Amino acid sequence: MIEKLNGAPEAYADIRGTEEYPEIHGRITFYDVFGGTVLMAEIYGLPDEDNETAGHFFGFHIHEGGACTGDDADLLKNTGGHYNPEGKAHPEHAGDLPPLLSTRGAAWMAVYTGRIHPEEVIGKTVVIHLQPDDFHSQPSGDSGIKIACGVIREWRVRPEMEEDGE
Repeated sequence: MIEKLNGAPEAYADIRGTEEYPEIHGRITFYDVFGGTVLMAEIYGLPDEDNETAGHFFGFHIHEGGACTGDDADLLKNTGGHYNPEGKAHPEHAGDLPPLLSTRGAAWMAVYTGRIHPEEVIGKTVVIHLQPDDFHSQPSGDSGIKIACGVIREWRVRPEMEEDGE
């Protein structure tokens, strides 16, 4: 698995905060391994000023929608609900992930899930919520407002790498 993780991922999402949280930024990468996916998150600018040293948990999910847009009531409305192709109850949605833990605004996490493969979620969105998922409230864990988002895209070889024959 280490060799796989040292290579290029199959997919990625560049994360950006909403207008209310413009300092949030980072990247999520998706690696196809062992009948599932290793997802790696590196996020900065998370709002955890209330407890910088102990950190703060944030809800973290793959959503079914394909755009990080919305309206005045929900800036990320077009992300839709949690990715849930099998129609299961929360927290067994394919898009349910462990919460992000930030310290001084930064979070890094790697998690393996057998619920998805990268090619299944390309075109979907990754969403960060202000509150942690409680893992029992229906339909989506009562994780509060959506504060950041990224569209999951296929990883492509950079043109200069293709020209060099790599």
